[in-house]
Amino acid sequence: MDELAATVTGFARTLRAAGVGADHERTATLLKALDHLDVTDPREVYWAGRLTLCATPDDLPRYDRCFAAYFGGRRAARAPRPGATAVTRHTAVPEDGGEEGGEEGEAAPATASRAELLRHRDVARLTAAERDEVHRLLAMLRGRRAQRRSRRFAPAARGGLDQRRTIREALRKGEVARLRRRAHTTRPRPVVLFVDVSGSMAPYAETLLRFAHALVRSEPRATRVYSIGTRLTSITGELRHRDPGTALEAVSRAIPDWSGGTRLGEELREFLSRHSARGAVVVIASDGWERGDPSLLGAQLARLARQAHRMIWVNPHKGYTDYQPLTGGMRAALPHLDDLVAGHSLAAYQELSERLAHA
Repeated sequence: MDELAATVTGFARTLRAAGVGADHERTATLLKALDHLDVTDPREVYWAGRLTLCATPDDLPRYDRCFAAYFGGRRAARAPRPGATAVTRHTAVPEDGGEEGGEEGEAAPATASRAELLRHRDVARLTAAERDEVHRLLAMLRGRRAQRRSRRFAPAARGGLDQRRTIREALRKGEVARLRRRAHTTRPRPVVLFVDVSGSMAPYAETLLRFAHALVRSEPRATRVYSIGTRLTSITGELRHRDPGTALEAVSRAIPDWSGGTRLGEELREFLSRHSARGAVVVIASDGWERGDPSLLGAQLARLARQAHRMIWVNPHKGYTDYQPLTGGMRAALPHLDDLVAGHSLAAYQELSERLAHA
């Protein structure tokens, strides 16, 4: 949520520089609106901002220019100087990616449709600017989490009899005026995420770590993240920094085996000897290229599956229709998995986030 607030505040600052009266009250209203919307959908963000931040018809073309600049990589134009004659065309985000007629035609952004195309493109094939845009959207991803029943109790209108509160109140009032009740509270189901940083996963590792950062920021107490390659490294602490760039820099310093080999079986055995994943959703992001013994990987996954609430394997190559799990690691893993999902695009990460919200 901190990343979302920082992004919206920066956008409002850009609007004010362009002459739009996007004050703090309007910005707070936009944040409240986004709390009920899918912030990874550019259209919902566009219309929420347009309806809350714009005060006059003259704000609309300026808003379009700033939205394209801030979320689409273009440079924002400042408001015309007083006395200048400006010809504006009030347009919403177009359905197609076309631009028409002159400078103001360029101001009508194709950001929404372009971002929708980016959602389904392989991140390994994006340009640097396109990848930055995907990373901005990932930073705003709300990693909602499925809830599970806690051992703790809280006062409730319905539930079991709370004898202690009932008796305490009766002693205070001199009679039993009302039976007090209690029910179990809920808490987010924990997630244990393993991110493969070996050489074969290099095109996807940074984006996966950005996704991990969004999960940690959403539920810091219920998320643990480890890098896997030739060594098992806990990087949860590094990912708790609110700024994604700073967090990724700290992660890069903490991981000693970037772009090396993959020994998943040995690393999962190390994890199980030191930690537990009891009741958690375990997510392994890897292409399954195992340099070690696949039978060892299968045995450790069997142990892990007995602890975990659910086992999800994220493979970037699963996003292609002709994909077949032929590597030794994937063949060893399949019998122990609940889900094998794609991990090559923004849309795939959004789908994974939804799975975690309902696991």
